[in-house]
This record gives sequence, C-alpha cells and structure tokens, in this order.
Amino acid sequence: MVQTSSILECKNARIQEIMAQQEYTEDNIQSLDWKEHIRLRPGMYIGKLGDGSQPDDGIYVLLKEVIDNSIDEYVMGHGSVIEIEIKEGEVRVRDFGRGIPLGKVVDCVSKMNTGGKYDNRAFQKSVGLNGVGTKAVNALSDHFTVTAYRDGKMKRATFNEGHLDHESKITKSGQSANGTEIVFTPDGKVFKNYRFRPDLVERRLWNYAYLNAGLKLKFNGKRIVSKNGLLDLLENRTQNEVIRYPIIHLSDDDIELALTHGNHYGEQYHSFVNGQYTTQGGTHLTAFREGIVKAVRDFYGKNYDAKDIRASIIAAISVRVEDPVFESQTKTKLGSVHMGPDRATITTFVGNFIKKHLNDFLHKKPEVAEKLKARIQQSERERKEIAGIKKLANERAKKASVHNKKLRDCRIHLTTKRAKLEDQYASTIFITEGDSASGSITKARDVQSQAVFSLRGKPLNCFGLTKKIVYQNEELNLLQHALNIEDGLEGLRYNRVVIATDADVDGMHIRLLLLTFFLQFFPDLVREEHLYILDTPLFRVRDKRQTFYCYNEAERLAAIDALKGKAEITRFKGLGEISPDEFGDFIGKNIRLEKVLLLEDTNIEDVLAYYMGKNTMQRQEFIIENLKVEIDQVDELSTKVAEEAEAMV
Repeated sequence: MVQTSSILECKNARIQEIMAQQEYTEDNIQSLDWKEHIRLRPGMYIGKLGDGSQPDDGIYVLLKEVIDNSIDEYVMGHGSVIEIEIKEGEVRVRDFGRGIPLGKVVDCVSKMNTGGKYDNRAFQKSVGLNGVGTKAVNALSDHFTVTAYRDGKMKRATFNEGHLDHESKITKSGQSANGTEIVFTPDGKVFKNYRFRPDLVERRLWNYAYLNAGLKLKFNGKRIVSKNGLLDLLENRTQNEVIRYPIIHLSDDDIELALTHGNHYGEQYHSFVNGQYTTQGGTHLTAFREGIVKAVRDFYGKNYDAKDIRASIIAAISVRVEDPVFESQTKTKLGSVHMGPDRATITTFVGNFIKKHLNDFLHKKPEVAEKLKARIQQSERERKEIAGIKKLANERAKKASVHNKKLRDCRIHLTTKRAKLEDQYASTIFITEGDSASGSITKARDVQSQAVFSLRGKPLNCFGLTKKIVYQNEELNLLQHALNIEDGLEGLRYNRVVIATDADVDGMHIRLLLLTFFLQFFPDLVREEHLYILDTPLFRVRDKRQTFYCYNEAERLAAIDALKGKAEITRFKGLGEISPDEFGDFIGKNIRLEKVLLLEDTNIEDVLAYYMGKNTMQRQEFIIENLKVEIDQVDELSTKVAEEAEAMV
C-alpha cells in the first residue's frame, strides 16, 4: 500500500507540473508587429525560401512583388518603361508611372493593408490587392529604399530589415519623370547563400512583356519587348518544334489566347491571370481545356474524345479578373469562380469566347481547320490502336499495384489534400537500379515523403517508339502507374521524380534510357521541372574523429588536407556499397539533386535523335571532345601495369 500511494503522489505531482506548464494566461498572449510576423513566418507571404536556384524561390517572389506594382501602373495607362537592374545581389526597379503619393511613401511600404488598390476605381484588375507584397519585400530585405517622384518633387525612405532608418523631407526632384524607384537587397540571414539567376529573371520579364504588348522592359541594359503578346510567346516556345498548323491567336476584352498542336505527347499550357504566371493553372485553365473541347466538337459536328482534341496541344491563355482569388499567397493557382462582381463565371466567359472566336477563325481559315482535324483524327487512330493493349496492361498494373514489389510507397503525396503544402512539395520517388541500391535507400528513406521504385536492370530504349510500347513493357507501365501520369500531370503523385543510379558507365546508360523515356512520352514532367538526378558521393575520407563524404576530386583533396594526417579513403563504386546509415545523410537534409532542365528553345526530337539515334559523326566528335577519365582510375591502371611488368621480369 505504501508503494502504491507513493506512485499516486508522484503521478499527481507530475500532472500538476504539466498543468502549470500548459497554463493559459495573459502572459501567454504575444503581439508581433508586421515586420516581426513576416520575418517569423516568411512562408505565409512568399512561399518557399530557397537559394535562387529555382524559379519559385523566395528572392524571385520579392522581385515579382515590386515589379507587379509597376505593371499595374502600366496597365492603368501610366508609364511604358520599367528598368530592372540586379548587381551583386542588389535589385533596383524604376518605373515611370504616377509615383507613390509623397505623403504616403512610408505607409505604403511599411504599414500592412495599406495601398491604393482597394479602390477599384484606381486598380480594377490588379494582381496585388492585399496590400502586403511590398511590405514583405521590405521586411525580408537587409536594405530597402523607396523613392517617389511626383510633379517635380521627391521623397525617399530607407529601411533595414523593415525598420525605418531614414525618412527624407519632400524636396525638389532632380528628375523630370514621375515614378517610383525601389532598391533592395534580400536578407542573407533569411535567404541562405542566395544568388539571382539572370536566365530565370529574364524568363519572368519576358512573360511580363508577352502579357503587356508594347511595354518596354530593360534588364541590366537589355531590351525586352513584345509586339504581339501571346502570339510571340508561342512562336518563341515552338521555334524549334514541328507544329501542325500556324498558331491561332485570338483576343478580346479581358482575354487573350494562342494555340497550336505539335508532335509531342501530352498537353503544354502557359496560363496567366492579371499578368501573373499561374504555374499551377486554376479555374481559367480548366475553363479553357473544357471550352476548346466543346468548340471543336461544335465546329466539326462530331463527338471527338477530349483526349484526342487536346493531345499534343500547345496553348497560352491570359485573363483579367476583378478582385482575383488565388489558392495561395504566391498566386500560382486561380481560385476565382466569377470574372468579377455581378459578372459571368469564368467557365462561361472563357467557353463563350472560344466558341465564338475559334468558330469564326476556322471558318475563315479552312486550311487550318483541315490540319487541326487531321491531327485529332491521327490521335484518335493511335488511341484506338493501343486500346486493347492498354486495357490489359492497366488490369495487370492494377493487380500488381496491390502487391507491387517494385514500389515502396510513402505516406504523403503531392496529391494528398489534407497535408501541408511543404509536405506535398517534399514528396519524392527514387528510381533505382537493382535490389542492393533500392534496399539501402528503402532502409534510409523518410517513409513520410520518400518512395522507392526499383528497376530490375536496364530499361527499354524508347527512342522512336510509339506510346504502345509503354503498355507492352510491364516495367514501364508499372512506373507510369506509380507516378500516375498516364493521362497528364494533374494526378502526379510525387513532386520530385529522382533518378538514382550508379555513377559508373552502366548507371549513366540507365540514366540516359530513363531520360529518353520521360522526354519521349512525358515531356511535361521535365518542362514542369519535376525530374531530378541524385548526386551521390564518390569518396569517403575519414580518420578516427571525422568523416567527410566527397562528391568530386576537389572535395576529396580538401578532406585529406583537413584531416592533416593519415586518412582512410574509400571509393564508392556503386550505390549498393553505401550502407543505409550513410545513405540517410545523402537523401536527408544534405541531399544534392541536379534538376533536369529543358530550355525553352530546345527541340526534344532533335535532342533524342542526337543522343539516342543512329551513330553519327557529330556524336563521335562530341564523345571524343568530352571524354573524361578519372585520375584515380588512371593511377590504379598504371600501378597494375607496372606490377604485371615487374612480375614478368
């Protein structure tokens, strides 16, 4: 009894201690000012932080927020030139609009929910209606300066990490042109090791130009201008591709679109709302995909399958919506149902526009109508040819998916709606070769977000083959079902598809065959930047106290120098030699991934023909010019030859 009483007393004391820790009083309530909250929770305002290597990293969102304000001025008819300079991490944006009202310069960049866009009389169809964007840039910048020029006068304010450092008085301006200039440097404490990529900045600026025909952008002195809007966009995107008919370009109040068909598999879209590139689409893109099907069926008087109509389509659509609602703070997916208060739904507006204007265009251009019809009928024939094979293959895949030994799945996917956005984006599938490599990754992986698909050897070379082969080849069919990309990327289950092969000749060959498979049949997976290569260490350098994993010869030499003694050096010949414990470091927070990038002017057919087609003199020359032999292998070979020679003597 004494022992039981003692236990109860201990439990009661522990309960009281926990209750005291969880007590909810006035002392628990904290108030953060605007800049502290933004710096504490930057993801709420700009999405992921990143380092500038990806187009949706935070530093580009900061740039976008500043430029958006200048674009809004242009759209309202004020200022046709915007200057952008980026030097050594510092950004300067100067527009020639009306300029921020001088008495509100500080408030507009430092007081939440302050701006001129709440009054629709001033900004009817703007992207940045929440009054947050520029404040977020200010709070997340090490240095931020805003200068307003208006009617021969100017006012300047300087901030550090959102704190007002200096506010000038209103003085006479040495510049005659009205407008606003913002200079900022992203805070290195928030954006670790960041670097602006000029190519990503230029791509974003070209999108602004396409959506605002006549706008003159200057980026580090380079002129960026579009005269024909989305027509220019598609012409640039398809300049190295075979298109089935001339680009159709249609426009009216609040809507513009351009479309054609190519020879590739899948559907390729570029969608925009109020000048914002909606990389994840939304209601306007859904309306376009539905509207194009209805319009084509009506014009030809035939109930063509939607997949045949949209197969290999390349299209761009831009709409302007009043008070747009986006599904995230970074405005990459439109959620609005209506074009504006008391206006038609987006589905009705877009559908009616396509029905009328596309019908008129095809009647006026019968030669285009014939080519479009021929493309649809070709897709229909191909689909029917593989229908039987596809049905059997899908039945096999469905049965295999229940006990799919090739797939070790994770718990959270890109399509898991209940999961947090960052957890969805973390979803990854590793495509490995052989059981030994997949075994190590499987044991080391994070089961929440990392899946593993194991190949049994070298996959089929798909170059020049039709999609029928995907269904005839069991392994490739299981892979497409694991990714859930058979009918497009809408159901893609993993944000990152990672090819994880050995760094030897066989591994490189498998890597090339997988790249061919994805580029041939699922190019959108590459275009949307979901495909990666896993970078694994070549060496382990260690002594009794420290261990270094080295990915190249320079890192190996640096590690040997750092240990300053006799180091043990291990050369990893394959992924199967790396233990699960070690693998945990390579696929965890220190993971190194190389994104497979497809440049906008790249012709996939030409690339595949060059690397995977019949042997050519050009490819032989490329191999000879780029032949690389690892130094350690040369040393091993030299030693072996010397030993054999000595033995012979």
